[in-house]
Amino acid sequence: MSASPNEHWFQGDPQTGGMDDLRASQSAAESQTPPLSVVIIGPQEVYRSEVARAIGACNVGELIEFTSYPPSLSEVPKMLEVRHDIIVIELDSNPEFALQLLESIDANGAATTMVYTARTNPELLVRCMRAGAREFLTLPLAAGVIGEAMERATLRRPAPRTARKPQGRLLVFMNSKGGAGATILATNFAVALAQEPNQSTLLIDLDLPLGDAALSLGIVSEYSTLNALQAGSRLDADYLKRMLVRHSTGVHVLAAPGRFLQYQTTSDGIDKLMVVARQEFDNVVVDVGSRLDLSATTLFRESNTIYLVTQAGIPELRNANRMIQEYFSGSGPKLEIVLNRFEARTSGVTEEQVTKALTRPAQWKIPNDYAAVRDMQINATPLALADSGIAQLIRRMARAAVGVVAPEQKKRLLGIF
Repeated sequence: MSASPNEHWFQGDPQTGGMDDLRASQSAAESQTPPLSVVIIGPQEVYRSEVARAIGACNVGELIEFTSYPPSLSEVPKMLEVRHDIIVIELDSNPEFALQLLESIDANGAATTMVYTARTNPELLVRCMRAGAREFLTLPLAAGVIGEAMERATLRRPAPRTARKPQGRLLVFMNSKGGAGATILATNFAVALAQEPNQSTLLIDLDLPLGDAALSLGIVSEYSTLNALQAGSRLDADYLKRMLVRHSTGVHVLAAPGRFLQYQTTSDGIDKLMVVARQEFDNVVVDVGSRLDLSATTLFRESNTIYLVTQAGIPELRNANRMIQEYFSGSGPKLEIVLNRFEARTSGVTEEQVTKALTRPAQWKIPNDYAAVRDMQINATPLALADSGIAQLIRRMARAAVGVVAPEQKKRLLGIF
């Protein structure tokens, strides 16, 4: 049995898609146990080939060789979307990155990890074991070493093999201008999603360093988004859950820090956080405020929907137009425009003028209700639970996001019989 991996970080012969070989051994019918899927990651061809020959002589169903390390740790979850039983990693080309790779694989999947090296280094052996490696192979390989390691890996393999849970939806709210209302809408949108049946929902505040989504819900959190971003390769589902606060409405919240803290976020850190979050929740709602510096992250590349929140004022419409032209003019995530605090008769700007300024119509028009919003800010009572025009529209947005079509309202018929 053989397979063609979809990962795009191969570096090798272009005629083989970056692989040296796909080696297939005996079929499953020739063995009492299901065949193993084995991946070798090793830049040095001589070392990799020696390990591949030894593994190929064992009962494996699939053997795939990666001729380079991945360009970043954010690629690891994508690689693990196809379930592999064993991942064997070369240490010598870049020991520090190989250790990080080990930790990331251990945190994201159930594969048995092994390492191989041509050097004898007891300290490195200890670090590998702490990072999650189950086998430490020294080159040249002694007879029978690989076979025994394969047998132990077979015994560790969980059965039956189950399909990985699909990634949750990624739903991003951003302002066209500071104060346009993305935080209030993102917070209540997340609350509305959490009310839908079987919809686990996480709200992440990435409007750093001064995000206030938690404040809108009356939440005080010991941990923050910064703690998650600083966790690096240690971040997994259990680690993330310890940092969350569950609101009484059922929505989980990863809050912005309560103090003013400076931290330089990285694309890898944000991408890793999104991967872990989407593995655990059906919906991940992210408030990014006005942060256009996140345009190179998963938030802009893989979001199911980006909600651009604007108002009918000239500055907001001008900014929204520029953002649409720069980031949303081509293919990419679905964009939905939310016209917040809209009053058709008193704004001084007609709907036609708004549509022309935005180059497209707004999908959602949120009415202006200062009293309701003020009440939420004072009492930390979510708007989405109230009976108001704003609440009804936010609930419609949430249901549309999860594919629930609202029934058409029946017209009231009056007549004389």
